[in-house]
Amino acid sequence: MISVCIATYNGGNFIKEQLDSILFQLELGDEIIISDDGSSDNTVEIVESYQDSRIKIFRNSFKNLISNFEFALKQTKGDYIFFSDQDDIWETNKVKVCMADFEKGYDLVLSDCSIFDSETKEIIHDSFFEFNNSKMGVVNNIVRNSYIGCCIAFKSKVKSRVLPFPKNIPMHDSWIGIISELYFKVNFNKSKLIKYRKHSKNASHTVTGVSEYSLMKKISFRLNLIRALIEKYFIFR
Repeated sequence: MISVCIATYNGGNFIKEQLDSILFQLELGDEIIISDDGSSDNTVEIVESYQDSRIKIFRNSFKNLISNFEFALKQTKGDYIFFSDQDDIWETNKVKVCMADFEKGYDLVLSDCSIFDSETKEIIHDSFFEFNNSKMGVVNNIVRNSYIGCCIAFKSKVKSRVLPFPKNIPMHDSWIGIISELYFKVNFNKSKLIKYRKHSKNASHTVTGVSEYSLMKKISFRLNLIRALIEKYFIFR
């Protein structure tokens, strides 16, 4: 069974195209867990219009992306968990490629993606891996994170290691990726399995390389991540 986690907030302009790209790749027994963080647009109405038993939507008010994804993850029942943003487009072979990696014994798969401009539809970067100089390694991903949530899929056994998300971590995806490198078998798959949509309202600017944070804030984020990793490692070693 596959569970897809989507955290939504005012994603009405894009959520239908995303859901359409996901649903046809799923079986009848799979599920899409959507946690909506108090959208004021038509996001919820669009989701509910599908009337598809695989889609389970929860209305919340966290006002926080990390908490919203954490809630969605806690609701999953699948053996395999895929994270998805509300505004991207899955390639038609995404599930098939990731499942093949799971069958090879990998516990977490990070796939590559292309990045396109929402207005012009033009590809801005053909490969996030190349643009970001993505590499495995705990230190590498503390310094420069490669684990973007929309490109992550993992086996359910990873949940017990990554939950609950520590307070003050910079982002949930880097936490999941680094914990998985410490305890599980990880694969960086060079297949580009989603089209990442760049637009002015992206909740995270990790993929585009744009950051609104000051140098001191970035240092603080990394120190908080290191502290959380140390605490987790010694508690669950």
